[in-house]
Amino acid sequence: MPVLRGPSGDNDKAPSQYKQPSRKGKKAWRKNVDVTEIQQGLEELNTQIIKGGVIAEKASDDLFVLDVGRDTTISKKAPKHVKKTLKADEIIAARSAVPAVPMRKRPAHDKTTDGVLPAKRQRKDYVSGKELSRLKRVADGQHDSTVAVVDATYDVWGETPVPEIEKSEFLPIRREPIKKPVTLGEQPISLSANGKPIPAIYKPKGADSYNPNVEEYLEKLEAEKEKARQAELKRIAELEAERAKLEAAAKSAAEAEAAEARADLSEWEEDSAWEGFESGGEELSVKVKRPRRKTQAERNKIKRRKEEERRLKHEAAMKKKNAQAERIKQIALEVAEAESRMELEKTELSDASEEGDDEKLRRRQLGRYKLPEKDLELKLVDELEDSLRRLKPEGNLLKDRYRSMLVRGKMEARRKIPFKKQANTKITEKWTYKDFKLD
Repeated sequence: MPVLRGPSGDNDKAPSQYKQPSRKGKKAWRKNVDVTEIQQGLEELNTQIIKGGVIAEKASDDLFVLDVGRDTTISKKAPKHVKKTLKADEIIAARSAVPAVPMRKRPAHDKTTDGVLPAKRQRKDYVSGKELSRLKRVADGQHDSTVAVVDATYDVWGETPVPEIEKSEFLPIRREPIKKPVTLGEQPISLSANGKPIPAIYKPKGADSYNPNVEEYLEKLEAEKEKARQAELKRIAELEAERAKLEAAAKSAAEAEAAEARADLSEWEEDSAWEGFESGGEELSVKVKRPRRKTQAERNKIKRRKEEERRLKHEAAMKKKNAQAERIKQIALEVAEAESRMELEKTELSDASEEGDDEKLRRRQLGRYKLPEKDLELKLVDELEDSLRRLKPEGNLLKDRYRSMLVRGKMEARRKIPFKKQANTKITEKWTYKDFKLD
């Protein structure tokens, strides 16, 4: 007979009820507390606040009025037939004593108030009348308190007096005095060709005017034309020299390849001659040593040796040529310095002016970089204006002042660095599976 089992599975025990938590604890007691009366009291309190205030906190005079007589105006004010209003109108007409909540967002520092407006205070974000009158007096030259300018009684670059240090267990700190730079008392070196100082603001000549003199204007125009023509001829000569250099290099490379091809061909003919000699001379003795044909490895070795010899020979020739070019440059520089010195002496003797010219500069400049070119302050004939009102301002004052400081020797020429050099960083990914320990 089969055995019948219940829905509990293979467990032979009787089914048990679900375990419920205890109802005697403080948590369960708080859960079942009736707070209906407290909620009703709070709602009534809020209703009283909306209608004007808490009744228990108000005085009797505010709640009750003692009527000692009959009001005879009520019958006149109240009409005989009073129209009853709707309940919705009564609700809308009722106004609360508590201000409504604003719909806009308030800032974080805004705090909820009791509805009482604060007392008005005087604004301090503007200039007061007293301060305005003081500023007016200062503008007129009337100062309340003046500071007398007194020269320094000590040398700024001299030795500073070292204060006495209190005796302690530590050694006193010895400070080196500030040394005065040697170049502080020297005059800046002018870059003019005649060596005379260049003024900070150069006085323009007659050809630089908006309505220039005809003779001076034509003279300056011809000078600028000649300068532009010489610059263009120099550029064309440099291009021609570069083209000739490239053609010579290509021609020498072609000649080297042709010579190498002829050398390989002659070597191949020698091998063929030895082979023909061997094929035609069968009657020779076997004891004669036969010249063997060179392998490809030996041919490559000979080729590499010839290329190395050719390279060393070319490097020696180029080294000698560069040394000669450097010597030529040095001689040319010495000659140019001598010529400039002689020209300087001549201009000093002939030129009676005390100011230098910023257009003709000496060859040797300050720093490694060249000075910026001066802007061409010249217009063509059709660009000249006959009226000062139609004249348009041109040029850049900042650029002019910078070049003026350079030619006067106040500072060295610098080049513009558009991007700052960043440190080279290397990003790697850590191999975490290699971090293991042996127990």
